[in-house]
Amino acid sequence: MKFQCTYCALSLALASTVESFTTILAPFGTRHRSAFARSSTAIDATAVFFGTSTGNTEEVADLIVAKLNELGHEAPEPICVDGVVGDLKTEFSKYEALIVGTPTWNTGADTERSGTAWDEVYYGELDDLDLSGKNVAVFGLGDQISYGENYADATGELHEVFSKLGCKIFGATEIDDSYEHEASKAIKDGKFCGLLCDQVNQDDLSEDRVDKWVKQLVSEGFMSSGGAAAAPAASAPEPVEAIEAPPASKPAVEVIHSRDGWVGHDNGESTLWVNSENRRESYLTKN
Repeated sequence: MKFQCTYCALSLALASTVESFTTILAPFGTRHRSAFARSSTAIDATAVFFGTSTGNTEEVADLIVAKLNELGHEAPEPICVDGVVGDLKTEFSKYEALIVGTPTWNTGADTERSGTAWDEVYYGELDDLDLSGKNVAVFGLGDQISYGENYADATGELHEVFSKLGCKIFGATEIDDSYEHEASKAIKDGKFCGLLCDQVNQDDLSEDRVDKWVKQLVSEGFMSSGGAAAAPAASAPEPVEAIEAPPASKPAVEVIHSRDGWVGHDNGESTLWVNSENRRESYLTKN
């Protein structure tokens, strides 16, 4: 079964006619982008991929990208997963880190709970990808009032799928008092497995939640490709040929001579003769 949200379908069908595209989407109050709206040669550190049915998840994706750029971590416009089904390997390989988001529609279901194209690729195309070691953070949306027992359940499945692919998962968040849900499959080890928003009942809190979450990702090193490169090992100094020191010269030994009132101071090479009576007269002889 192939899922395609209303916005993705319109984007792909009308991308060549900008005027018609704008006119048709205006009543929906959203600007949907497919992967084809950006340069095919763009290579960035982080990208946001999302699925959506009403446009709410896209709104949060926009907030995330805006905050990334504000903090100096350049990211392209959010990418709808509907537009890259069948080409996920190529798309994911363009980025060092992935932020992936989903709404929840099939509440209570054990699997495929998003109601978007994510459900189509979870247990098919994604299984064939090697994402081991790639940095991934998840976000999701849900309705805490109408579906309080299944709040953002699909986010939990999104987390599980990428975890099983060997990705490094970042961005778990504390469950503070602002949330009003009763239960959620997005809770892992006492925390939300990522950023959770409610655009139906708490849209006024989304911007602040995104702000804190993106800053948390930065502090966790999410945008890093593995830390600073190790400094090259210092090379051993070139061996230096030993130079034999010349033998130390023997200190001169003074020999004293005496003859006819003169005292001779012999250093081995010459003798200084000094008058032994007045000690002012002297003369030098070579040995």
